[in-house]
Amino acid sequence: QVRLVESGGGSVPVGGSLRLSCQASGFTSYSNCVAWFRRPPGKEHEWVASISTWDGTTDYVDSVKGRFRLSQDNAKDTVYLQMDGLEPEDTGMYYCAAAILAKCEDRYYQRDFRYWGLGTQVTVSS
Repeated sequence: QVRLVESGGGSVPVGGSLRLSCQASGFTSYSNCVAWFRRPPGKEHEWVASISTWDGTTDYVDSVKGRFRLSQDNAKDTVYLQMDGLEPEDTGMYYCAAAILAKCEDRYYQRDFRYWGLGTQVTVSS
């Protein structure tokens, strides 16, 4: 059974940093697409970033480029999202999502990912 567990959320002031973790279990393939989405208060899910776990290729939404960075630890089956220079607009519930045996190309919507975690809350206060 595929399971994704997020952690690392919290409340920080503007300019602060957080590192989110997405730990996966239940599948052995390393050729996956793992993404982070967020849902700001009162808004729809928004794709934030993706990483292709087989070669480490990453992609980011323009609003977080230069501030957020994805990395992975295959030994721990974990993907990390380092978030620096946080802004109030980054506030929201952050979700990890995975598409197994899939590339990240053209995957930017909820419907493109079958597996989801329960989310971790990020709050940035001004």
